[in-house]
Amino acid sequence: MVWTRVTPNASRRPPATAIAQVRALRIASPTMSDSPLGPHQATPVELRERLAAERRGIPFLVLRDGTGAQRIVELPPARDRFLLGRGAECDVALGWDAEVSRLHAELARVGSQWLIVDDGLSSNGTFVAGERVTGRRRLRDGDVLRLGSTAVAFRQPATASIGTTRLSDQREVAASVTPAQRRVLVALCRPFKDQASAATPATNPQIADELHLSVAAVKSHLRVLFHAFDIDTLPQQEKRRKLVALAFATGLVSERDL
Repeated sequence: MVWTRVTPNASRRPPATAIAQVRALRIASPTMSDSPLGPHQATPVELRERLAAERRGIPFLVLRDGTGAQRIVELPPARDRFLLGRGAECDVALGWDAEVSRLHAELARVGSQWLIVDDGLSSNGTFVAGERVTGRRRLRDGDVLRLGSTAVAFRQPATASIGTTRLSDQREVAASVTPAQRRVLVALCRPFKDQASAATPATNPQIADELHLSVAAVKSHLRVLFHAFDIDTLPQQEKRRKLVALAFATGLVSERDL
């Protein structure tokens, strides 16, 4: 058999502008990586870290590094500028992402507001909500920035006092939890003994077996807890993880209970 090498026909290649447009869409696409704020991909330990950051009331960034581990970067009021890029000298160094420029973008504080600045620093662009940043763009709480293939979420809790009030409300709810409901909570959290970050909440049959209850009784207790903590509208697996995080954050369940 004779192998024939076929030389690509240059006329069939897409124009450079089309390639650039496709590349830009790929960078901006929300399917490239989920938002770091998505509770479905966060462990209860990570959710507790976020709750603690929110309570401090300082703006912060949430991202996942090259290993998939959550990183939280606080933006204290004593500083007005943070550099983002692949270079080790950057304040937020994204060294694992080859599509990020060495100096990619800058976060700048103006008064009480934070801006993302990319006036040509990056090769592949910086995106917020799928739109490329040209110059400066003011950030709002919950905005997700995309630099290369890395998603960076911006959080700006209103004030530390609001966060503390919210936690106080949740602790009041925790105080009203019945002993039977608390036993269900402890069983739900048990897979996270020794802060096992890769664990998932116990299933209803597992809880039922441990507590010698029917699955229907477990579901009934959990429904009450979901409603009490105002998380019953979340998707099923998300609200189970959120309930675990709240159980730890409010002190309703501790490590020694497991």
